[in-house]
Amino acid sequence: MKVAVFGLGYVGTVTAAGLAHAGHSVVGVDVDAAKVAAINVGESPVVEPGIVELLASGARNGSLRATTSVAEALANAELSLICVGTPSGIHGSTDLRYVERVVAEIRAAMDVVEPPAGGFHAVVVRSTVPPGTVERHVAPVFADPVPGWEVGTAMCPEFLREGVGVEDFFGPPFVVVGTADDRARAVMAELFAFLGLEVRHVAVSTAESLKYACNAFHATKVSFANELARVLHPSGVDSREVMEIFCEDFKLNLGPAYLRPGFAYGGSCLPKDLRSLLHLARVNGVDAPLLAGTAVTNEMVVRDVVERVIETGKRRVALLGLSFKADTDDLRESPSVDLAERLIGKGFDVRIYDPIINPDKLVGANLRDVEARFHLSPLLASTAEEALEGAEVVLVASSAIVVTEALLTASPAHLIDLSGRLDAEIERLPGYSGVGW
Repeated sequence: MKVAVFGLGYVGTVTAAGLAHAGHSVVGVDVDAAKVAAINVGESPVVEPGIVELLASGARNGSLRATTSVAEALANAELSLICVGTPSGIHGSTDLRYVERVVAEIRAAMDVVEPPAGGFHAVVVRSTVPPGTVERHVAPVFADPVPGWEVGTAMCPEFLREGVGVEDFFGPPFVVVGTADDRARAVMAELFAFLGLEVRHVAVSTAESLKYACNAFHATKVSFANELARVLHPSGVDSREVMEIFCEDFKLNLGPAYLRPGFAYGGSCLPKDLRSLLHLARVNGVDAPLLAGTAVTNEMVVRDVVERVIETGKRRVALLGLSFKADTDDLRESPSVDLAERLIGKGFDVRIYDPIINPDKLVGANLRDVEARFHLSPLLASTAEEALEGAEVVLVASSAIVVTEALLTASPAHLIDLSGRLDAEIERLPGYSGVGW
């Protein structure tokens, strides 16, 4: 394929060199003549292990060259990859001026250069941009037909770490393409076919959001390790040893568990142990804002659901699922219990059903917890249908079959999914919405 890569900084240089090495014909574009000159003689404008060899090979065999001319790069090209910088603006906003400038230059060049043989050209953003950028800042530029050109737009985020960028380019965790254009998706699949990976086709906004999710989590992990070290150090603990063992758990600590959007955490362990760790920090005079913020964020999840119920203007609420997570009868520090308590405190008429917790069989800690907090027993229904009868707003924390069947029959006007694990049939109900989606 003939590919134009716009922006020859870190991402653009690695991308251009990697694609050329994979057999594509690549033309890099940059306003900096020094970068262009360096690439044309096989030298690198960035420091990155292994990049010089790729650039030298591309320059030598003619698969890679660079120019300051947008029109020169675009002529007969099947694809434009936008790899320009997106620095922070005022108050942390993303400065999109370089993206907008390149998109405008690509559109202008289409009026004066030859289109690719098939007429179709994909304009793909690879720079990290906020969700909505392609829809609002890229696609509209090509909304009016360009004689001889058919244009599709897409987002394809990069996942390159400085220092191992070349290695990451040829061994990415995934290839993600966000587009509503099947032709653009096909172009990107062909572009990265050499990787032997399935191209994940997603909504444009999903592709735009993914890099932010990854980097935010990476930043959180760094801060978590450092904050934990700060809390444990006064107790004489070597946090390096703690984290070394911590990272051996790929089931929970470094796996997908707990990384699925849904309702707040609860139970007998997480809230208690987090409070204990925060107490240890206070005793030792150590600030732990990340850990403290975790509890605050968790409380906000419950608060936001209460606010959404209030906004409906309805008063009769059914809560399906009471334990702190599915397939257990444990009510200790359950966020669903907390949610019910808040709604009752605000005067809502609440009926509750849990497929495991039988109101006639509550014993031990569960019975004491229910009675101690707000005499919950009289509100517990024996069936999902009983809880749903007359309900105007339904909050669903359980994905049990009996709950699903009852919901499909009732089809409530307002249904808020707290679990994120309901069947697709439920998500198609007209009153459905997710707690965070």
